[in-house]
Amino acid sequence: MREAHPDERSVGVEWYVSDADGVGGRLKARAEDFRVTELERYDTEPVDADPGSYAHVVFRATLRNWDTNDFADALAKKLGISRERVSWAGTKDKRAVTTQLFSVKLDHADLPEIDEADIEVLGRAGRPILFGDLAGNAFEITVREPDHPEHASAITASLEEWGAGEVAVPNFFGPQRFGTYRPVTHAVGLDILRGEWEEAVKTYVCTRTDFEPEGTYEIREKIDERWGEGEWGQLTELLPGKLRYERALLQGLAENGGSSPEHFREALERLPRNLQQLFVHAVQSYAFNRILSERLARGLPFHEAVAGDVVCFADKDAPDGLALPDTDREQRVSEKRLRSINRHCERGRAFVTAPLIGTDTEYGDGEPGEIEREVMAELELTREDFDLPGNFDSTGIRRAVQVRTDMEVTEDPLTFSFRLPKGSYATTVLREYLKTDPLDLT
Repeated sequence: MREAHPDERSVGVEWYVSDADGVGGRLKARAEDFRVTELERYDTEPVDADPGSYAHVVFRATLRNWDTNDFADALAKKLGISRERVSWAGTKDKRAVTTQLFSVKLDHADLPEIDEADIEVLGRAGRPILFGDLAGNAFEITVREPDHPEHASAITASLEEWGAGEVAVPNFFGPQRFGTYRPVTHAVGLDILRGEWEEAVKTYVCTRTDFEPEGTYEIREKIDERWGEGEWGQLTELLPGKLRYERALLQGLAENGGSSPEHFREALERLPRNLQQLFVHAVQSYAFNRILSERLARGLPFHEAVAGDVVCFADKDAPDGLALPDTDREQRVSEKRLRSINRHCERGRAFVTAPLIGTDTEYGDGEPGEIEREVMAELELTREDFDLPGNFDSTGIRRAVQVRTDMEVTEDPLTFSFRLPKGSYATTVLREYLKTDPLDLT
């Protein structure tokens, strides 16, 4: 085990579990270097089924250089409908070639052509595509300009040793969960959870980093300097069109006066529903990363449980060969049950979990529970803080602390082929191989 890259620590990631030196290099030199195909489990009716009963058109799209939210916006605009009528199972990176499921609520099945998108209509469904409809993702990822490709085999061996015979890594949330060039979502979420609605808006609009374009850095700085003036309309005009979410926030304040906490909350509610949810989810992810980092620091196992852990069992409907945890089937681990639970863990039938803390989340017992409570205390949060209005509310869930995969590595070019269960990040696996600046992983 060795210390993580310094820039990863701001999002709670403190360690690499493999001791071998990294291969170096960078990801996504071109979109074709990062290919993702969803592993689906979603049934449809024929495309000519009654729209009254099956209101959602389901389609598979292969996208090149498309952010998922931007593609949904473009599709909705061409159809002349609300973006809220477009749904998908998993948000994907922009600089990639991604094949994924979407649904759109329409009374016809004529979908428009969109640049850099191949669309295949599959049929109709009675409900929209949801996150639970995705089992996982298959990846084929090429690393360009690696410094030491020969290190890959040693890293694989190290990850297999840590995973008790399988390539495995801690199930950290990757940097894209928090904002690649401006990791701000969890900071906004912390403001929201503490009831600081104005600070949340200001954090989103004004936070700047050295990694964003110089022009937007200066604009954010100007708005920060003039924040207390209340001239929201004038501040809106400073923002370029590409910062559309920031513009939406300030425009909302210009319309409602921006003088009370409720006004700032209403401005945040103008953002897309999934972005509102992401702020609080990012706090949960940040806390989860810190819990895993502390578990590593204390030398607790990830491939098997200790007394006080909460485990979940494998999803029986997962595609063959995909280790998919079912967090609806949980069990608290006592000393009495420890041996039998760990036999299930050894056979891939059970997984140790940690909480994405919300109003309904139960802490573990023993040392795992101690870690969870300490992290929450350090963040000055309680479970009750997640009881919020609208899309900011979260009941919480548990998540596997380790992710295992069937890794295949080829050279010239250095390419990694593997599958992951839904919610796990390819960059979380590849960071162990590259051991480089997080920006080289995005």
